[in-house]
Amino acid sequence: MDVAVLAGVSTQTVSRVTNGSPDVRGSTRDQVVAAMNELGYRPNSAARALKRGSFRTIGVITFSLSSIGNMRTLEAIALHAARQDFAITLIPVTARTQAGIQGAFSRMGELAVDAVIAIMEIHLLDAAAVTIPPGVKVVVVDSDAGQRYSVVDADQADGAHKAVQHLLDLGHHTVWHVAGPEESFASERRAAAWRATLTGNGRTVPPVIRGDWSADSGYAAGLRLADEAGCTAVFAANDHMALGVLRAFREKGKSVPEDISLVGFDDVPEASSYTPPLTTVHQNYTDIGNKCVDNVLQQIRTNTTEPGITLVPTQLVLRQSTAPGPRR
Repeated sequence: MDVAVLAGVSTQTVSRVTNGSPDVRGSTRDQVVAAMNELGYRPNSAARALKRGSFRTIGVITFSLSSIGNMRTLEAIALHAARQDFAITLIPVTARTQAGIQGAFSRMGELAVDAVIAIMEIHLLDAAAVTIPPGVKVVVVDSDAGQRYSVVDADQADGAHKAVQHLLDLGHHTVWHVAGPEESFASERRAAAWRATLTGNGRTVPPVIRGDWSADSGYAAGLRLADEAGCTAVFAANDHMALGVLRAFREKGKSVPEDISLVGFDDVPEASSYTPPLTTVHQNYTDIGNKCVDNVLQQIRTNTTEPGITLVPTQLVLRQSTAPGPRR
């Protein structure tokens, strides 16, 4: 009431301004906003949510805030949500268990969100598949839940296939693989595509050397690979491990790409500054985040959910870490 009196307008006009209605003249809106600022008025968000039936908030659940992929996807989600006048509420899950997931969704319910984006990049310790409480509008990122929920992910398999096929097309007899951790969905898909591409080309499939996404684990793998007779091409499941591989090869007197070609995955911002600049698979995290937000907003608008997988294409970025392999 005080705002209306100070601005010289009706309480209905104040209500329209606070609710973002376009049916208010610019000069009138400016008067109302100036009065709000002078009086220190803040709209009651809970009351507004009850009135319009929406909190204009999207919950985000994630297991990890340390990985490049999760952080860049989260950034894209936050920015695209803000463009749609939505806020995000973030809850990290510390326990990779079904109880941990259930607890996060319960907390989201207490915080009054309209929908949830769950970044589930790793398998649970105590369940074959994640189970989400019924009735929740949800999009799952990087998971195998497409038969039950809406899933958005980069096309991991196609990206890995492009990387391996590139090396084979350069004339390398086979391609060794530095894989990510076994519990990771992305690692699983990239390794499966590596194996399928070699098999489909009639090539020998070398044993997997497994890392944990870190440069240190890539370094350990690189020391082993440098001593492998006939190893001329390596596909690392991410760019950080590729960096470690590069260091190990350099210390072992192996030149990239003259002796061994190397391809990474992710296209981190530093990849073009590696020595040599790294050929890698680019993931469009912005598109992934945007599609997550668009999907949950569609669910909010229509009050419906449809299971299925939306794959965002990947792109092979050619730089100086690959070269023709030895002749047969």
